Amino acid sequence: MAIKNFIEELEWRGMIHTIMPGAKEQLEKEMTTAYLGIDPTADSLHIGHLVGVMILKHFQLCGHRPLALVGGATGMIGDPSGKSQERNLLDEATLRHNQEAIKRQLAKLLDFESDAPNAAVMVNNYDWMKEFSFLDFIRDIGKLITVNYMMAKDSVKKRFNGEGDGMSFTEFTYQLVQGYDFLHLYQTMNCRIQLGGADQWGNITTGTELIRRKLSGEAYAITCPLITKADGTKFGKTESGNVWLDPRYTSPYKFYQFWLNVSDEDAERYIKIFTLLDRATIESLITEHQAAPHLRLLQKRLAEEITTMIHSREEYEKAIEASQILFGGATSDALKKLDEQTLLQVFEGVPQFRIARNDLGCPMVDLYAEKTQIFASKGECRKLIQGGGVSLNKEKIADPMQSVTEADLIAGKYLLVQRGKKNYYLVIAE
Repeated sequence: MAIKNFIEELEWRGMIHTIMPGAKEQLEKEMTTAYLGIDPTADSLHIGHLVGVMILKHFQLCGHRPLALVGGATGMIGDPSGKSQERNLLDEATLRHNQEAIKRQLAKLLDFESDAPNAAVMVNNYDWMKEFSFLDFIRDIGKLITVNYMMAKDSVKKRFNGEGDGMSFTEFTYQLVQGYDFLHLYQTMNCRIQLGGADQWGNITTGTELIRRKLSGEAYAITCPLITKADGTKFGKTESGNVWLDPRYTSPYKFYQFWLNVSDEDAERYIKIFTLLDRATIESLITEHQAAPHLRLLQKRLAEEITTMIHSREEYEKAIEASQILFGGATSDALKKLDEQTLLQVFEGVPQFRIARNDLGCPMVDLYAEKTQIFASKGECRKLIQGGGVSLNKEKIADPMQSVTEADLIAGKYLLVQRGKKNYYLVIAE
């Protein structure tokens, strides 16, 4: 059986909110199957999903079998938990596309391919719900759970008490549909445990209740705390929206920067939740960090572990290089290796100037003082260049009359001008 105890592993990592009585004993008795639901409303997971995925990862590492359930059917309804508005419904083709994309991401963290008895499995509840007629559902499932029981759930009570625009019958039935998933997986895959966030407790326990009432079976719930930031704001959101795992939506550089910039307090919690580092390593990192917080050792290790795990070691190293361009002594070679998306993200917020392509070929002093407003006058520009205070693409300029050519362009259209140590300007040749 397991090398590590799943509950103990999650407890020291701060990843347990509530455990239903009997769950611990079930896990200690035998290899157990558990599932966690993932909402397929996009073709990428974001870091808000990562807590659940890490729980599935630990579950597998502890010798148990994880099921990742993509909520194709439930995605068509919309879960009222933690929401005050109905969500948009998706068509089947979109759901299937999203499911495939999500599986590719999960395959970086979970073993789906091996012949081990605890190899992960992905299931989609649309596959068993699509054949269910409304009459069959209300006869076989609806009669097992009372409206009083359903109304007592927090997610339902909040909406009935005036949060949002009330609640449609569709959303009211959500907990029955999710409960039926658990019943179905219990019957077909011997799934004994459902995992989820603390806000899912009501839906999960409806499932355990259905299993008890219909089959006299025993099933269990384990939930993890909802992750917030130390200041109480929502985890995983930035000003520009979600932090995605897919590099098309959040570049590895931006992803790396997100973790690098978390607060000290958050870094202490996140390194336990979002990495697989063992307890001794994490405790010694925390001690080192507390001795010299300005070195940001925790944030650096957190960003390294998670960027490597989600993207690759190569993407992590590229993200470091990109960071050094702005904050360290990176070379012009490193700058030229940047792809356009990362270049624009590294220099997001620096002043930008646009020039016509036929302006290239003129002396630096003209380009910087006339074609752009980097300098107020040619005299000021000439003086700073002669004093060694101006760089083009991370290389010092010695001659104010040196001309700027097409060969100087990064990614075929950008010039990076640095004035003094900290003032950057991006010139775009159109």
